[in-house]
Amino acid sequence: MQKIVEKYCELPRIVRRPLWQLWHNLMIRFDKDKAATFMNYGYASLNGEAPLNLLERDESDRYCIQLYDHVVNKVDLKNKKVLEIGSGRGGGASYISRYYNPESYIALDISKQVIEFCNKHHKVNGLSFIKGYAEKPPFTDNTFDAVVNVESARCYKDLDVFFSEVKRVLKSGGHFLFADMIRNNEVDGIKSQLNKCGFELISENNISMNVVKALDHDHSRRENLIKAKIPGFLSKSFLQFAGTQGTERYESFANGKMEYWSFVLRKN
Repeated sequence: MQKIVEKYCELPRIVRRPLWQLWHNLMIRFDKDKAATFMNYGYASLNGEAPLNLLERDESDRYCIQLYDHVVNKVDLKNKKVLEIGSGRGGGASYISRYYNPESYIALDISKQVIEFCNKHHKVNGLSFIKGYAEKPPFTDNTFDAVVNVESARCYKDLDVFFSEVKRVLKSGGHFLFADMIRNNEVDGIKSQLNKCGFELISENNISMNVVKALDHDHSRRENLIKAKIPGFLSKSFLQFAGTQGTERYESFANGKMEYWSFVLRKN
């Protein structure tokens, strides 16, 4: 299992989705009480920006929240209709709904069990979770003002279809707020696909070192959570997945083999 996690991004895309569903289900099996509602690698400032002002309830998830905030904070989401594709355990959807006050926030994920978990644990006005596929979101054309996608697209079978579907469901002038880890030899290809789809690029940022710094700060919390929740025979696999210090995933960010990019794009 540990080797599968290490080499996940090198596996054929056709097998990534079922493996991702399996991982989701394992997390729900071992964490039924909402100890972990984020699955991303986090973001930390490198230039001394003022830290986010968070409620006490959110402080333990600061670095994961800061990644979501970095992705969406360049766009006004107040009173807007927002869709998140690949919402995972729902922490990001809850944060954006509570702090950015969109009119509605629909969070879509492939796993029925995860959707049930999120609808049980995240009770926020205007926020709902539904099951669906990234390459076939069940919405009519020109529905949303913004689409959010954080650290999920690497699991999809067909990125061209996904990007086209995002553009389809966005209103004219709507924004695609996208971030993910990308192997360094695939970055230009992802940018080319986004360009080919016809999005206008507003900003792009290589935030790999911000992610490394976040993992450094968040190491103890991640390690302690895994020790408390995960059986010993699976702990190394979960540490790898969490990107804790000393794992291949952490080193891949630190040495540049794996990069982490964020994009703000607009549908003309």
